[in-house]
Amino acid sequence: MNPPGTSTDAPAENRPAARRSLEALALGDAFGERWFPLFRFREGLVPDTAYDDVRARRLPEGPVWHWTDDTAMALALHRVLTEHGRVVPDRLAACFALTFDADPGRGYGHGMHVLLPGLLAHPGDWRTLAPSLFEGGSLGNGAAMRVAPLGAWFAPDLDRAAEEAALSARVTHAHPQGIAGAVAVAVAAALSVRGELTLTGVAERTPPGPVRDGLLRAAGLPFTTAPWKAADLLGNGQRIRADDTVPFAVWTAARHPDSLEDALWSTAEGFGDVDTTCAITGGIVGARVGVEGMPGEWLERREALG
Repeated sequence: MNPPGTSTDAPAENRPAARRSLEALALGDAFGERWFPLFRFREGLVPDTAYDDVRARRLPEGPVWHWTDDTAMALALHRVLTEHGRVVPDRLAACFALTFDADPGRGYGHGMHVLLPGLLAHPGDWRTLAPSLFEGGSLGNGAAMRVAPLGAWFAPDLDRAAEEAALSARVTHAHPQGIAGAVAVAVAAALSVRGELTLTGVAERTPPGPVRDGLLRAAGLPFTTAPWKAADLLGNGQRIRADDTVPFAVWTAARHPDSLEDALWSTAEGFGDVDTTCAITGGIVGARVGVEGMPGEWLERREALG
């Protein structure tokens, strides 16, 4: 018997794909987080040794690679999908708020420190609070960074994947481009599961605006382009906006659709907001390949999901 409130239309056959995506998203997030303190993009200071280490594929230091808010929020979204088989916005808002309250030190951005405490007692207030966050709502990359497992969940139905991604985004990111970033990543993950990932395919289902424009620019960028150069052209998350983050992360995923390790190293070469870009890329590629092929050292170092 299903728990109260649980939908019976959940595509149960895609739960493994969603879990693969979640595990790889967390691995990318934790891997990227180890580099993030070195990539002081706000100050423009990156040690030469950091560039050298990434390009030589020397693993970052640290006995444990801790994941960040990217994974924390992805876990909350995955929980709602598991419970209901779809996005239930008030329940999602409650899960986000509870997750934040349990561990607010995961690297949440300023906007979430403002929004999520207010949803703890009244989850339904996201309808008024999220649109008032910044001017017109957040157009940041937070909705995009957590959504790949949802795309994997709804992989058989691309329209449904896009619709559910938009619904999940609105709880925290009311700006059309914050929503567009989530739609793009969810569609990319769904296409990845299907073995059909292309940048033009993602762009076709992304709402008009800067995110879609960036994806179309990425579609015209040869995969022979060095990742650092692609990041210069497409953005690397430095501006903490969906249009500055999603195109490059989807480009590296499409560049390495069958190799999570290669995809994550290529994404790290773009520097910038590397935990977020690696989380997005990891969630997309991992939806297809999982983490089983990754070197054991990576998996041993990543903080467990619980």
